[in-house]
Order: sequence, then C-alpha cells, then structure tokens
Amino acid sequence: MNTSILIVEDEQDLISTLTYNLEKAGYLVQSALSGEEGLTHIQEGSPPDLLLLDLMLPGISGLEVCRRIRTTPDTQDLPILMLTARGEGFDRIVGFETGVDDYLVKPFNIRELLLRIQALLRRKARYTLPPDAEKEITFGRIWMDLEGHQVTVQGKDINLTVLEFKLLTTLISRRGLVQSRDTLLNDVWGISAMVQTRTVDAHIKRLREKLGVVGHYLETIRGVGYRFRSHPGEEEI
Repeated sequence: MNTSILIVEDEQDLISTLTYNLEKAGYLVQSALSGEEGLTHIQEGSPPDLLLLDLMLPGISGLEVCRRIRTTPDTQDLPILMLTARGEGFDRIVGFETGVDDYLVKPFNIRELLLRIQALLRRKARYTLPPDAEKEITFGRIWMDLEGHQVTVQGKDINLTVLEFKLLTTLISRRGLVQSRDTLLNDVWGISAMVQTRTVDAHIKRLREKLGVVGHYLETIRGVGYRFRSHPGEEEI
C-alpha cells in the first residue's frame, strides 16, 4: 500500500506543486486549506502516514494543529514536517517542544523536501517495536511502557512529546554508553546534519526538567555528549 501524505496549506498554487511532485515520487496525496479542515480529515478519516503542515494558517495555527494531534492517542506518533515562510519568526525550540518533527523554510528545494520526508518515514518505521522487543523498562524510579508511550517517575505520569520519548528511550536503552550529539541526531531525529546540534542540548535540558527528581540520571559528558547512568543509586531502587 502506498504511503499517504496530507498537505495542510492555504496556498493553492503550492498545494498543486507539492501534490504533483509527491505523486510523481509515488505517494498518495490529499490536501486541506485550513487547520480545521486538516484536523477534520485526520480525525474523521484514516490518519495519513505523514503530515506536511503550514505554520501560518487561517483560523487555527499550524502549532495548534500540532498540539491537538500530539494529545490524541491515535495520532500522537504521526510524523509532522512544518513549512514556514522566511520572516515568520518560527521558534524552532517551541516547535520541537510542541511536537514538530522537522521543518523547512519556504522557498525550499523539492529534492530536499523529499529527502526529509524519507528520513521521517524511516524514523517512524525504526520506532515501531518488533514483536520480540522489550515492551517495558524499569530503571530506579522510572517506569516506561514503550508500546503505550507512557513514562512515570515514582508512579507519577510524565508528559513527554514524541521526540522527548524517543530521546529518553534511546538513552535509557543504551544506559552507561556515551552518545554524541551527532549520534542522537541521526538515531532520534533521523536526519544527519539537517538539524543543528544545539537542538539536542535544548531537548536534553527540557527532558531533565520533566524527569524532575531523576533528571540527574541523564549525565553530560563534557566535550563528548550525553550518557544515561548505568545504575540508579541504591537509595533510589
């Protein structure tokens, strides 16, 4: 079955250009001219495999569309590539915290768009757990349900974005091993050299804050990268 992409964009000319190139690349394409229409399409039909989402839309903004998608269990893992125009003042950190997976600034090269789409779809496939994969992780005061995308610390639910969850999963599954920023960009974001390494730092900082009393499990190895500690303290087990 062909991969489906939904374009939510209020410029009809751009929709036509994107639809032509995406269909030429073998994707099934549908479109919506507003955030409300896009959400209706996702909620009442079959969710697409990937969403191309404009930042500035009439009515509901692209970021608000993203927030609603991420707080709905059926769509919380939907890959979202945001399209922004130069001068719109898109805050990358706010975008990533909201749940945007990647972004492109208009005007953009179609070839680059296709490469980023491929990278996002590969990342989604990589985080689909195989039948024999570990389903739960318990580490000190942390408990993770990998299938249900749930994290608790001392029994309290921790609300993580999709990227934060993937970052934590990657680090905790490799506990005791140092991960460079480039490694994390490649393995979590799935895009090598397309997102700046300080994006990793911002997500690590935010993840530590959300983990609260166990934030110190996430260690900074100066000049190298990050490491999830190999063992919790005895008093924390």
